[in-house]
Amino acid sequence: MARKKPNPKAAFVLFNVLYEDGSQTSNRKVPSEILGGLDGDDPARAVIEAQDQEIAERSGRSRGPIKSIERA
Repeated sequence: MARKKPNPKAAFVLFNVLYEDGSQTSNRKVPSEILGGLDGDDPARAVIEAQDQEIAERSGRSRGPIKSIERA
């Protein structure tokens, strides 16, 4: 059996999201190429909000506003 070489740069970064109503979601995937630089993890909020919008359209249930995000 051959071993896989570890990927030096992961394709996604995982975030835990806390909503203003107290609910929480874990391990939300955000592409790693949009993170970093001067903005740090701020672009992740926009990606997660877009994911929430898409989920709400499909399920018919909307999420509340995001209170905070942190890397998992």
